[in-house]
Amino acid sequence: MIARHHAQIHAQLPAEHEAHMAILAYGLNFRTAPIDLRERIAFPADALVRALKDLTRALPSVGEVAILSTCNRTELYCATELTDQSPLVDWLADYRNVAAQEIRDAGYTHWDQDAARHLMRVASGLDSQVMGEPQILGQVKDAYDQARRAGTLGPELNLLSRVTLTVAKRVRTDTDIGRNPVSVAYAAVSLAQQIFTDLGQNQALLLGAGDTIELVAAHLRQAGIGGLAIANRTLSHAEELAHRVGARAMQLTDVASELKGFDIVIASTGSALPVLGKGAVEAAIHARKHRPILMVDIAVPRDIEPEVGTLPDVYLYSIDDLTEIIESNMRDRQRAAESAETLILDGSDQYSRERRIRAGQQLVRDFRTHGETLQIQELQRARARLSSGADPTEVLDELARSLTNKLLHQPTVAIRDATASDRSDVLDLIRTLYQIDPD
Repeated sequence: MIARHHAQIHAQLPAEHEAHMAILAYGLNFRTAPIDLRERIAFPADALVRALKDLTRALPSVGEVAILSTCNRTELYCATELTDQSPLVDWLADYRNVAAQEIRDAGYTHWDQDAARHLMRVASGLDSQVMGEPQILGQVKDAYDQARRAGTLGPELNLLSRVTLTVAKRVRTDTDIGRNPVSVAYAAVSLAQQIFTDLGQNQALLLGAGDTIELVAAHLRQAGIGGLAIANRTLSHAEELAHRVGARAMQLTDVASELKGFDIVIASTGSALPVLGKGAVEAAIHARKHRPILMVDIAVPRDIEPEVGTLPDVYLYSIDDLTEIIESNMRDRQRAAESAETLILDGSDQYSRERRIRAGQQLVRDFRTHGETLQIQELQRARARLSSGADPTEVLDELARSLTNKLLHQPTVAIRDATASDRSDVLDLIRTLYQIDPD
């Protein structure tokens, strides 16, 4: 049974937030929902724009919306007048043809600053299945770009996305959250980068054609490997993968004769017996004139005979060696996460502050309009008196007196009411506003 996310305690919008447009984040992820549900609830990338438009048409109280949908999560970020998430859940259930109760059992809800903090943690990789994974930042950015194309991104979510991306980039640059590899495939390639200073000058041979080897190939390509080959027992499988990753294919039986041409060998075939023995490697080393070979065996059972590790000029690492590296790097990431959480807390405070400032801008405009209206009225009266021949000095005196009285009338009433009600907080605010010395 997958437990409900602890954020369900935010299921109802706090009463103090009901007076203005709220930010609502609703979703489910790998912690709260099984893969079967995540698959059914996910939005294909080419269907997002339509879904965003359909949502705002179906729920007029949702003024703005962005949808983040990946293999590990589907989350909806809304600027809304809704006071709870139920209409959003019902829409999602109907739109994806999933039982509403199934979504409720796996869903979590965040409001306002909590929603901002959650999105910042997501974008920074702190809420990922593999902590610190870098892809999520681009996925968050794409989600907001899709909302912009759909016309469902307004000032509220624009502010949220701007501050979120700024904070996430700071987490990436100011902490080590994503600096150390925490996957077997990435750790294997990281080892190669440590041993060979320029992978562009090296040739790599991958034994196997499964998902792990495909991920290794992708990391090697990203690292700029000079050449890449895929060897597999079934040649057609090697050819399929080689086509996808830009490599050449060979059969596993050809490895012994070809081995001398490779600086890096990474193996994960799933074979029950070793596919590469000490004799073949010894011959390759001799042919290479003792230029070193890095061998990484990430298969269980092992693909490379353990005795290969005793040969000079061979650096052989097993899955256990990589596991130690990964565990060490995970501890490093956990320490980095503490610094990242501080940055996110600061970022969510900054978001709330900017949101309050933006909300106050309308009050500033209204306040100035009120003062300018009084000014125009008094100027019109003064001009009318001057036109009728009144003494200019008297007109100016009356203008100053009347304008002052009207501008100070409401503050004066507020002071009297606050004094009668013993509202020292209001009195202190007025003193601050008008810079009045309490003495």
